[in-house]
Amino acid sequence: MTLPLASIMVEATVRLIPTAYYKPPVLTPLVENAGDLAILAAIEGLTSQRLIAEKVGLAGLDPRELLFRAWGQTHVNAAFAYTRSEGNRFNDAARGAWYAGFEDLTALAEVAYHRTRELERINHFHDAAIYQALLAGFMGDFHDLRQEPADAPWLSPDPSHAYPEGQALARSLRETGSRGVIYPSVRRAGGTCIAAFEPHLVQNVRPGARWKLIWNGSRDYTVTTA
Repeated sequence: MTLPLASIMVEATVRLIPTAYYKPPVLTPLVENAGDLAILAAIEGLTSQRLIAEKVGLAGLDPRELLFRAWGQTHVNAAFAYTRSEGNRFNDAARGAWYAGFEDLTALAEVAYHRTRELERINHFHDAAIYQALLAGFMGDFHDLRQEPADAPWLSPDPSHAYPEGQALARSLRETGSRGVIYPSVRRAGGTCIAAFEPHLVQNVRPGARWKLIWNGSRDYTVTTA
């Protein structure tokens, strides 16, 4: 299958992560010196998927692909090391990808969809979550899905249908050396998303805005700055 390429230079795409992953380890205040902190780091390394990936790699991820000595490297590396068992739209369980929106509202709609889906599973729509925006730039040629028909299988709103199709497409594209895909947001009409297949493509990572999402008894949610 032949897909068009789009040459882009975008300074600030938006990825949202829970603030729980954007602050020093909660055990840090409990230690008295660097030696104790090193012990805690060693213990964390036994179970941290990111640290394991950085040290010895994972089945679908070579440690030489990951970032080192760059601000935001832990967030970038974690995006590729941690996956859902079902994968996501353009990555399977063996290897992650960096997903971001071209707009804040698009990133918010995407994370809110997944959070709401988790609340549906437990049938409990009372929740609040604070997300930190990570801004990142991208430059180069990416496969462009924005002109695909609305019924393209990898753009279906139903994950059970879209994810296997999108993952198969991504595997095929990666075999040809694809950097990733630009695609229309399925969760926000008019929004644009990017999925980058390689860690080194994520450039100039820095913090953006902080947002709070609140659910008060239904699938609907409100958004405020935090």
